[in-house]
Amino acid sequence: VKPGENVNAEIAKLAEWLQEQDLGSGINVEFAGDQDEQNDSQAFLQSAMLAALGLMFTILLAQFNSFYNSILVLSAVVLSVSGVLIGMLVMGQTFSIIMTGTGIVALAGIVVNNNIVLIDTFQELREKMPPLEAIIQTVSLRLRPVLLTTITTIAGLTPMMFAVSIDFRNFALTQGTPTGLWWVQLSTAVVFGLAISTFLTLMVTPSALAARVWISRGLKRLFSQKAL
Repeated sequence: VKPGENVNAEIAKLAEWLQEQDLGSGINVEFAGDQDEQNDSQAFLQSAMLAALGLMFTILLAQFNSFYNSILVLSAVVLSVSGVLIGMLVMGQTFSIIMTGTGIVALAGIVVNNNIVLIDTFQELREKMPPLEAIIQTVSLRLRPVLLTTITTIAGLTPMMFAVSIDFRNFALTQGTPTGLWWVQLSTAVVFGLAISTFLTLMVTPSALAARVWISRGLKRLFSQKAL
């Protein structure tokens, strides 16, 4: 393809053009080479992601003994993918099946860890105080650990996101080397995905925990009124 053109976009145009042609009976068109390898990699990463989510759900269910909390953590993982897409738009990158997909899998581990810390603290505090107060105290106690995890991870991956390599022998910085460019899409996925997931962890997760409390109270009042 021409320099600056997207290979996948051109192949999609070619495939659409081929479908409109009358090639005759018994003729099938199949893309091989890099396209075939990319399809295999995509299928593998999709199955790996589903397997990872299934294993995470099993472990979370065993730890929390709650379907709601387990689904809440996994939903944060799914929503954090929006941060990856935003990062691709901001950095002007295309979606790489290998590197971006691997970055999403790595991001899932960090997101799960932050949410586990938050929900586990909430479950400990709710035994000592009302649920809504426990949620407020949980966010207050875990704000600094979650922010420190986010800041240190983003700071460590930012040079990789801009393809900056450090030559410790000559004390020099280089940008755009082949080694540095290899990790750009993976680090971009983690950096932007983690930034969005931090907001989700500190705002959406506590709100979802509070929503369960409000819904539970509303149902109790409804059933008590019906009983009367």
